[in-house]
Amino acid sequence: MTTTYDPHHPQYLDEKNVRDEMTRVFDLCHGCRLCFKFCPSFPTLFDYIDAHDDQDAGRMTPAQQDHVVDECFQCKLCYVNCPYVPGEHEWALDFPRLMLRVDAMRHETKQFSPRRRATTAAVAHTDLIGKLGTAAPSVMNKMLGAKPGSLMRTIVEKTSGVSAQRLLPPFARTRFSTWFRARHKVTIVKRQGSVALFATCLVEYQTPQVGKDLIRVYERNGIDCSLADGARCCGAPYLHSGDIDSFTKTAAKNVELLADVVRTGKDIVVPQPTCGYVLKKDYVDYVGGADAELVSTHTFDSSEYLMKLNKGNDTQLDTRFDGDVPETITYHTPCHLRAQNIGLKSRDLMKLTGAKIKLVQQCSGIDGMWGLKAENADLSIPIAKKLANEIDKAGGEIVAGDCHLANTAITEQTNRIPLHPMSVIARAYGIPEE
Repeated sequence: MTTTYDPHHPQYLDEKNVRDEMTRVFDLCHGCRLCFKFCPSFPTLFDYIDAHDDQDAGRMTPAQQDHVVDECFQCKLCYVNCPYVPGEHEWALDFPRLMLRVDAMRHETKQFSPRRRATTAAVAHTDLIGKLGTAAPSVMNKMLGAKPGSLMRTIVEKTSGVSAQRLLPPFARTRFSTWFRARHKVTIVKRQGSVALFATCLVEYQTPQVGKDLIRVYERNGIDCSLADGARCCGAPYLHSGDIDSFTKTAAKNVELLADVVRTGKDIVVPQPTCGYVLKKDYVDYVGGADAELVSTHTFDSSEYLMKLNKGNDTQLDTRFDGDVPETITYHTPCHLRAQNIGLKSRDLMKLTGAKIKLVQQCSGIDGMWGLKAENADLSIPIAKKLANEIDKAGGEIVAGDCHLANTAITEQTNRIPLHPMSVIARAYGIPEE
């Protein structure tokens, strides 16, 4: 048995080694039970072990072990709350990274079903899908945006594995990068920062308004903005499906490009939490080296960068909010933003407007592909319903959230359309929606 989270370790993909490590970790988790509420994996794990009088995790079968792994949707909250993490305890327990290791092993040893491999192939090519979707948005939105449960969506589920029950975000008619290059660039008199936007697939192809609002807010605050030209999808769909070869190839190209951007004096800003987490954390683990560390150090969430500006000695955030400021905002804190351990910067930013912020910290149960897969619908939709109940109880004037996929799940369950914090700030400044 080898306790390692290094994908380059010679034992990383060895099945016996991986399963022995699962037994070690599952036994520790069973004895602790601190994370029982975070996802279905832990109750399932505890039930399997409790079924034996001696409560020996070593009695779990490979199929039972895999069942636990399949129910993990990489929210990473168990890591945030675990007292036994690497570097802080000798047990060196990192449950989410172990789950990634297991999936990588299963992918390498071809244990995934043809159906699962087909779903990954259909969904993981986000840039290709995005380009097709924005080239023919009417056709794609009619097909993918059909009412959940409809015949069209049932056909899509049969062919792609994407659940017919989930609401899917529509494609934009104009890509964000197209708007950015055609826009009238603002002349910045007093520059307070310089950033390259890693727009993410969701902003580029589906929610360009978030990118537009971010640019306008940043430029109002004296931040020179450019695009991380040539950057592609962060690779999260590959990573979370166990295809570490495809992920590492994608990540290495992004690291090379983004490191060159940083060396020109720019920071990297990311408006979506999952992508930000991947650039900050996963590129260091899977690509490694000085360039990955450089990218990690200079990558910021969009609200994180503004709050850093607000607390600088020589910089200051514009806090004249004479636009539309709601009295109360219900703010959903995405799991992958909480997992970055940077604090609740979007909440802090929106509080500057004078609005009262009501926090909702229930997971949406999406994690991109996991929550959209047909086989996970019975697990993921009830999680989204719990989130909807929390939002209904909070009763804010508007709903805000950083993650567009989580926001789509909120819309699915509440019929309310959340705003990204950058859009909330833009409206508070009086910047109109385009």
